[in-house]
Amino acid sequence: MYKNMLFVLISLFFASSAFAAETPDKKGILLVSFGTSMPEATGAIEALTRATEEAFPDVPVRIAYTSNIIRRKLKREQNISIPTPAEALAALNDEGFTHVAVQPMHIIPGEEYDEVKGVVDAFASIQGKYGFQRLLIGRPFLSNAEDCAVMAGILKRRFEGRTGKTVVLMGHGTPHMANAMYSELQLAISRAAGEGKIVLGTVEAGPSFDDVLATLKKARGKRLVLAPFMIVAGDHANNDLADPDDPESWLSRFKKEGYTVETDLVGLGQYPEIAKLFVNHVAELLKQVR
Repeated sequence: MYKNMLFVLISLFFASSAFAAETPDKKGILLVSFGTSMPEATGAIEALTRATEEAFPDVPVRIAYTSNIIRRKLKREQNISIPTPAEALAALNDEGFTHVAVQPMHIIPGEEYDEVKGVVDAFASIQGKYGFQRLLIGRPFLSNAEDCAVMAGILKRRFEGRTGKTVVLMGHGTPHMANAMYSELQLAISRAAGEGKIVLGTVEAGPSFDDVLATLKKARGKRLVLAPFMIVAGDHANNDLADPDDPESWLSRFKKEGYTVETDLVGLGQYPEIAKLFVNHVAELLKQVR
């Protein structure tokens, strides 16, 4: 009897070992962006995705968009289907991925980042076959003073050579407390590039256009370069910032104030240094997803 029981136990052990051998760990990367419906603006997202794929050729990379409006517009107008973070994670689980690194393309840990984190935390809490063995979310570009110092250095180098011109950056802005990162970044920029050389504002929060204008009036310079401080130079960059036909755009309003204005409509995602920084964030996360 005992010999039979021992035989059964040994058989079960080797059977479970064989099953485990047939289902090895499978690691994946999910990149999450707000998204864009402007074909000319997708290059920034594609650049960060391509940099990630090149840095980690053995790890499959997927993409998800957080904006339902953009996702539906892409499907309706271009027949392009981009999943939500929840849909992408469900698909990865169904395909047998066991260890997944979720890296957002968000600049600050605001509302959009919190929503993605909520989805990741919910999936991470699932046990059994519908869950992952390891699922973590990475940091946004700006989450502390050190991040701001690194970003300030990148911006300083990006806009060097604009002698006699003040660079005005437009960020998105949010009512979320994370909006304070913009003020932290402005302090870091002033230390890195000099007071009044690069001025940061937001389209939906503070510092506002009026705050930026007040800063520029103190500096007394009259030549500006307008650029987006956003991963993608999409709707906000092309309309709220630089639309010459919209009297409410920053371009029109600055011209009305007597400034000579030029634009530099390149999303952060297309800066080579930003791509390297993004890949570093993914690498940092992958070390933990094991």
